[in-house]
Order: sequence, then structure tokens, then C-alpha cells
Amino acid sequence: MTAPLVTVHPRYGTGSLADVLPSALAVLGVPDAFDRLGLATQLSGVRRIALLLVDGLGWYQIPVAAPYAPTLADLAARCGRTLTAGFPSTTPTSLATLGTGAAPGGHGILGFRVRVPGTDRALTHIDWPGSEPPDPYRWQPLSTQFELARAVGVAVTVVSRPEFAGSGLTLAANRGGDYRGASDLDALAAEMLAALRAGDGPTLVYGYHPDLDRHGHLAGVDSTSWRLAAAEVDRLLDQLVDGLPADAALLVTADHGQLNVPPEHRIDLDADPRLRAGVRMVTGEPRVRYLHVQPGAADDVVATWREVLGEAAWVATRQEAVAAGWFGPVPEEHLERIGDVVVACHGSYAVLATKADGPFVAKLVAYHGSCTAAEMVVPLLVVRPGRQ
Repeated sequence: MTAPLVTVHPRYGTGSLADVLPSALAVLGVPDAFDRLGLATQLSGVRRIALLLVDGLGWYQIPVAAPYAPTLADLAARCGRTLTAGFPSTTPTSLATLGTGAAPGGHGILGFRVRVPGTDRALTHIDWPGSEPPDPYRWQPLSTQFELARAVGVAVTVVSRPEFAGSGLTLAANRGGDYRGASDLDALAAEMLAALRAGDGPTLVYGYHPDLDRHGHLAGVDSTSWRLAAAEVDRLLDQLVDGLPADAALLVTADHGQLNVPPEHRIDLDADPRLRAGVRMVTGEPRVRYLHVQPGAADDVVATWREVLGEAAWVATRQEAVAAGWFGPVPEEHLERIGDVVVACHGSYAVLATKADGPFVAKLVAYHGSCTAAEMVVPLLVVRPGRQ
């Protein structure tokens, strides 16, 4: 098993979140959908697919959760494989990667918090009202896999929290499905199964469960509240597996993993004048920072950050990060959403920005966003009634 803190590169096109829905659509007979994950044999005869995304359930969190989530552990052992998130390994980027079937460079949701090009405004994707600029249909210009499926007659339903309906991120990542609000775990299971059973034709149901990630952030992976949240994930899986129609399959994945960051590994860029020098604007999040710099300052900023952070982070120019393939191909119109300098933390380090982020972010226990296996490697569980 890969060590959780080693660097993992995204497997775009062969084994990433971007490959899940195109493969599912191919199973459902959608023309031109390519089964990148080779699911067709495993899902022969399937006409209905439920896809559940558990926020924060990285592959390396499953053994930690196993004492409290025996169904999850059993499914991972019996019918689990690994995928990678895209980069950064953060919720908005991953939800758009899953929903569009494209690498982050293509869909443009390139981080948790990014600069709106040509402005001094930072867009936080999870706090983005769909009625306010930027227009989600322009900011994320690709057709979603849900739109492609619906266009050829697949019944498509998205089940998530009521408060997410019509948000900018929902419109960017999940547009194209009938939206059903589910305020808790039991409602999520009930709505997913009801949508899965409705009608006789090909059916795709997507469900999103956020609680495990939230408890990891607030209290840490393997905290008491995180363990309780893991047990609730198990209860959700039990309900979905038990309720699957005979011609259905359940796919379970995640947007990223998480890791706890100890106090001694937290670096506050706002407390070190060396790290602020030449930097005009800071975006991203603690595990992966985007630095927008003063004209002509990029080389000096890279040199200083490499010297100060040492082995705590990979520090590169935007051009270097794009050329290394971390985002997939990035069109010109999306480039400036990435910082002039990209800082991806190694190990269990984090770079805080207490002035830009506010005090709440610094109080979190677990983080994600960077390129370690603990963050990047996510499960894909493939479950059929009576065959798991």
C-alpha cells in the first residue's frame, strides 16, 4: 500500500474522478460515452446507476473508519478500487471534475478560492450564489455529463442538501438533472432510491453526502465526531445497498481525503514579512496556495518561498505547474485563475493566511487540497444486488 504522504499525480483519462461518469454513461448506452474505467463487463445488464459521493472519504480513511463502518470496509475489500482526485484535491474542483468528466483545467473550477481574472476579487466556490457573477454557465463552460445523459433520454436526478439548489457550484458542476433536496441522511437514501426506481428506462441518480468532511475539518480524522459520522456513512450504505433494484448498481466515491495538520506544521504567511514580499493577492487554501504577485516579482517570490518553506512544500511558477500536468490542459481563458506561483504542501504541513482567510480556517484540524496520497487517492466501490 502506498504511504499516505507520498506524492500522487492525477490519473486523468485512466483512473480519476473525471472518468467515472463517462464510464457510467457508456454502461447506460449513451452514444459517444467512453468506458474509461472498464465497467461494462462488471455492470452487464445494468439499466439504473446510483452514484454516491461521500465528501472527505479518501481511500486511506477507510481503514481508520473500519471499526465504526463495517459495511464500508467490507465493500472496499470486496468491490473497491482506487481513483485519484484532480488537482487541487478540494471539493469544488472535484465536484466539477466528476460532473463534467473533464480535468480541472478544462472546466475551470481550479481551486477552493480563486481570483476572478482582471479583478482583485476572490471567488469562494462554495459561497457562490448562482444569481451573482460570474455566470456559472460561462465560468464553467463545458456540458456536464448529466446534460449529455438527459439529452439522449436518460432520466437524471441530483440529490443533495436543499440549500445547495441553484448555487453557482451546483449549476457549474451538476446542471442537467432534476434536483431533489434531502436535508439528512435518511432523506438522501429515500430520495436516491425513489428516483432510481421511477420509470423503466435508463436512469442515473447522483447523491452527495457532506458530513464526514465537515467533522474531519472541525475535529480531525479519527476524532469522536468523525467516528460517529463514519458510522452514519455506513448506515447510508446499508440503506442504499438493501434498496437497490435488481437491474441497478451503486457506485460510491469521494472528492478527496483528509489529513490532520499539527500546530507545529502550520506556517502563517501573514506573520512572516519574507513570505508577503512581492505578493499582491493570496487565494487557494491552506494545503495549496495560489500567489498572485506584483509585476516582475515571480522569480523572487519563488526563490524566497522555496528557501523559507524548504521541504514543507513544492513551490513552482504557474507555467511549471501547468506543464507538469497537474491540472490537465488549461485553455488561455482559465490560466489566470491559477496563481502566478503555486505552493503545494508536502507531508502534513499547511500555509495559513490569517488575514485573507479569517480566523476560522486556522482553527480547523484536518485539511486537504494538495497532492499526497492521503488527499488524492479516493475509492470507487461498485455494488450490485447480491453480487457485492
